[in-house]
Amino acid sequence: MDISILDSKEPVHNYSFRTHFSQSYLMLRAYRAIKCPFSSILPKTRRSHVFYSPFHAICLMVVLFFFFFFCRYFSDFQKRQSQHPQVHIFAFNMFLPALLLLALSPVEGSKECPDYCLCYEHSDLVDCRARGFLQVPFDLPDGTWLLDLGGNALTEVQSRAFAGLWSLRVLVLSDSGIQQLHPDAFYSLSFLEKLDLSHNNLHRLPSDFSDSLSSLRELRLDHNALERLNSLEHLESLEKLDLSHNNITFLQSGAFRGLSRLRHLYLQANRLGAVRRGSMSMLSTLEALQLGQNNISQIDTEALTPLTSLNLLALEDNQLRQLKFKTFLSLHTAGTHLQLAGNPWHCDCDLQRIFGKLLSVRHLHVDDYENVTCHEPQQLAGASLALVSSQLCMAETATVLVITATVLVTVLAAVVMAEHTRKKNQQLGKGWDDESQSQER
Repeated sequence: MDISILDSKEPVHNYSFRTHFSQSYLMLRAYRAIKCPFSSILPKTRRSHVFYSPFHAICLMVVLFFFFFFCRYFSDFQKRQSQHPQVHIFAFNMFLPALLLLALSPVEGSKECPDYCLCYEHSDLVDCRARGFLQVPFDLPDGTWLLDLGGNALTEVQSRAFAGLWSLRVLVLSDSGIQQLHPDAFYSLSFLEKLDLSHNNLHRLPSDFSDSLSSLRELRLDHNALERLNSLEHLESLEKLDLSHNNITFLQSGAFRGLSRLRHLYLQANRLGAVRRGSMSMLSTLEALQLGQNNISQIDTEALTPLTSLNLLALEDNQLRQLKFKTFLSLHTAGTHLQLAGNPWHCDCDLQRIFGKLLSVRHLHVDDYENVTCHEPQQLAGASLALVSSQLCMAETATVLVITATVLVTVLAAVVMAEHTRKKNQQLGKGWDDESQSQER
């Protein structure tokens, strides 16, 4: 550059904004050439996009604001050049590429991979499974997409344990001995899609459990010690809910209120005693309902009415002795499959008629009908209902005929005896009349 230009007092009008930008582009390439070798000697850290956290997004907005401010300022540069315009041009050329570099380049992650964990940089996966953690690590990389903390000894999950992990989509906390979830435990996980809390020791859920999980699609709470359902009302995106192998004894009305997209519900291996009216409300999209291995002995007639999309109803291994055909009239989905084996059925003509109707309905399929066995009466215990069903009503008919015949014989005998007594009384009365007439003579 000609130094004499700096001493000139005449304005240089042929130095346009396009020239500024072209020189800035060259400076930007020089910045990158310097930055890349320098970054290679730095400690290995995870890289994340500027939008991975609100802080980075705000920084980018500030950078862009100053960028456009300087663009507008220098657009009229020719009219307002100072005595030494090249000094300002040089400063602009140094500042502009720095702004562009910050705006367009990935941001170095502010946190390194936690000790004892495996971080896969190109897939944003963090594997901390079975590493002996007693609490959730606080130095998790910002851009983490999947975090596996299963198999540890966490005991509890503190408030805001995952704060800042806005990119997290899958969180695994299974088999970690968790007994308590503190309020705001899942704060900032608004984009989480899958949460696995299975095989822990949870007895209850905090009241705000679902507040920050509006995007959750799959939730596993199986193999815990939950006794009742609560705090699920904000899971409006949930499609799969596994509550099997818990201690749930009762489904209160509206227990699944808000789960308008739920498709699969697993409640097997609990302690449910009945399915009451209203307990399945708002589940019009439910396709599979697993209720096997409970203590269910009663199903209200209208309990299944809201389940207009049901394809599978599993009721095996419960305490059902009888059924009402009206209970299944609301299931109109084409190809609804029923599983009813393993119950202590009282085999009589009524049960035979109910199963006969179920088998005759075209859109209902009893998948395990051949495995449905009688528990009562004692003479039929262990017998297959499919084999003895034709005899049940015949035996009942024979019993009715015997009773009817017995009644008829009894009535006939009574009539004969009454007639015999009447005739005998008539003969006795006639004898007394003859004797009285002879005495008068």
